[in-house]
Amino acid sequence: MSIELITLVLVLGVLFLMAIGVPLAFAAGSLAITIAYFNYGTPVIAIAHKTIYGLATEYALLSIPLFIFMATLLERSRIAHDLYNSLNKLFGHRKGGVMTVTLVISIFMAAISGIIGGEIVLLGLVALPQMLRLNYDKKLAIGVICAGGSLGTMIPPSIVLIVYGLTAEVSVHKLFLASFVPGFVLALAYYAYIYIRCTLNPNLAPMPDKVEVEAFGWKDIIHGFLPFLLLIFIVFGCIYGGITSITEAAGVAVGATLMVIYARKELCKELVWQALKRTLLSCGIILWVTFGAAVLIGIYNLSGGQQYVTSFIAGLGISPFATILVMMLVFFVLGLFMDWIGILLLTIPIFVPIVTHLGYDPVWFGVLFSLTMQVAFLSPPFGPAAFYLKSVAPPEISLQTIYASLWPFMLIQIAILVFMLAFPGIALWLPAALS
Repeated sequence: MSIELITLVLVLGVLFLMAIGVPLAFAAGSLAITIAYFNYGTPVIAIAHKTIYGLATEYALLSIPLFIFMATLLERSRIAHDLYNSLNKLFGHRKGGVMTVTLVISIFMAAISGIIGGEIVLLGLVALPQMLRLNYDKKLAIGVICAGGSLGTMIPPSIVLIVYGLTAEVSVHKLFLASFVPGFVLALAYYAYIYIRCTLNPNLAPMPDKVEVEAFGWKDIIHGFLPFLLLIFIVFGCIYGGITSITEAAGVAVGATLMVIYARKELCKELVWQALKRTLLSCGIILWVTFGAAVLIGIYNLSGGQQYVTSFIAGLGISPFATILVMMLVFFVLGLFMDWIGILLLTIPIFVPIVTHLGYDPVWFGVLFSLTMQVAFLSPPFGPAAFYLKSVAPPEISLQTIYASLWPFMLIQIAILVFMLAFPGIALWLPAALS
């Protein structure tokens, strides 16, 4: 089979199998093995086995289940609820106060766990009823929860950046440094949008009665802020202080989370068991997609796919910057139908060598990828953030209402992406300064 035919069969085959309900992991892996068998015979199975074994024994991959376990422990305990209550006492009497609280909690959660599912579910359970009770604008409240809850892809320790670093063979530490500033710029852009909207139209976020806002005190600092600040200090201190690797920092963070939960007298078998089950489910999905996509890319490159794609892009006769824009467009289109893990594993092994060949920094490209995944998390028809929120939202809030609430935040994400495309130094100055 020619490489052109292999490319066509793989692309259309994966889309067809996914359309009839076959999970991406099995669609990609089985189709790649089938094509490889007809091209090279049974010995190619050993290549697939070696690829999967190499990924399964990758030490840095251990950080993913550890950070997910940490996030689920925080979700199951009352640590995040206490933080919300404390922040509400501090900011609840201000203009758009509960939305500000929701955004701040999103940043706190993102800076600890690095995943989005748990954050959106937690905010949907805790913040959404409060905002609806206070007659906040429904669409603005929904948008803040979904957009803020998706910040986990940008703010370290992002699971997306960890998998990108492993796939692209780029330093995860540098990726964390590079995404730090863009992640907080995105959060500030969300806050600016909320503040401007609420200033122009105060009815979007009515001020609560003074009797509803309790006084902020030392108890709120100890029970609300201290646990989160301690965990953030441990995660960032271990990683950026050069004390441990990313994986070891995740292990230390999980231990610290369990100790905090124990000190708060919330630790029990049921909590740990539910967190472990959620972690196993999440990791199972990530690992199977990783294995299936890795086999497909390995077989495709063995057949000459990397050279074919490079030659094809070079044959377009476009500038290097236009090439980056084409890659961003591919991410956007795939984001309409696929999860981030599938997009990353199917495209990054092919795109990153081209990016490097064009003279661009793969660390900067990783930040761009994370920003495009921000848009993908919100964009229909796949948009996982909408489904996460729908699972815990009141019945009267439809999926259509959720999607209609997200487009202003998607425009903000695209604006920040354009900003990072135009000024790559914003992302790269911190890794350069601390390297």
